[in-house]
Amino acid sequence: QVQLVESGGGLVQAGGSLRLSCAASGRTFSTYGMGWFRQAPGKEREFVAAISWRGGSSTVYADFVKGRFTISRDNAKNMMYLQMNSLKPEDTAVYYCARSRTVVGVRAQSEYAYWGQGTQVTVSS
Repeated sequence: QVQLVESGGGLVQAGGSLRLSCAASGRTFSTYGMGWFRQAPGKEREFVAAISWRGGSSTVYADFVKGRFTISRDNAKNMMYLQMNSLKPEDTAVYYCARSRTVVGVRAQSEYAYWGQGTQVTVSS
């Protein structure tokens, strides 16, 4: 079974930066699209960003990112990243990485087959 493990979360002041990492097990990581989602207390889980197996320009972002976040991947290392800059208190949430059922990273949660346990990101004002 595919396993995904997030890391890099923590406490940061508003305006600061964090880099989240997602380590994937298995030999087929590079074949699939990947995505980042988040869930704040009392709210539904929402889409953050996605990237195809090709990486590069094959990315999709939620509107609230507005250039602050960057998703990337390193298939040779079975790793995916989310660079978060100019963090705001409303970014506080548990962040999850997920693997798509296909080569394309998309917005819909239903299109993802595997999920990590999440990493907590807390942004103080």
